[in-house]
Amino acid sequence: MYGDDKTVDKILTELGDTWAVVGLSSNATRPAFGVAARLQAFGKRIVPVHPKAEAVHGERGYAKLADIPFPVDVVDVFVHSAWAGAIADEAVAIGAKAVWFQLDVIDEAAYARTRAAGLAMVMNRCPAIELNSPRYL
Repeated sequence: MYGDDKTVDKILTELGDTWAVVGLSSNATRPAFGVAARLQAFGKRIVPVHPKAEAVHGERGYAKLADIPFPVDVVDVFVHSAWAGAIADEAVAIGAKAVWFQLDVIDEAAYARTRAAGLAMVMNRCPAIELNSPRYL
């Protein structure tokens, strides 16, 4: 397990409310769409990050993390594991406080680099699932 309950709680409740959701598009059948909606319902501002830079859930989209003109607290990653490490490195570069790799997004080297850079990190878990646990309801 990469990210204990204490780290999960810290990211969800203490590290800020602006979440860049990498891989979020207007495709309502994709998991990122529903997870972003759950994050919004929990009070988080979501920022869609996708090459198409589409607006999703009423929020303007950006093609990449570096294009976002305001601070991002958490970077939530919905991309293939092969690309996730580069996204984690970009999260460090933009000054994010945490990185969250979704279910089945696994890159142990990126996890180690991100933690070494001082960011909180969770890997292979889903914030929407966590937010449906009794401690958040």
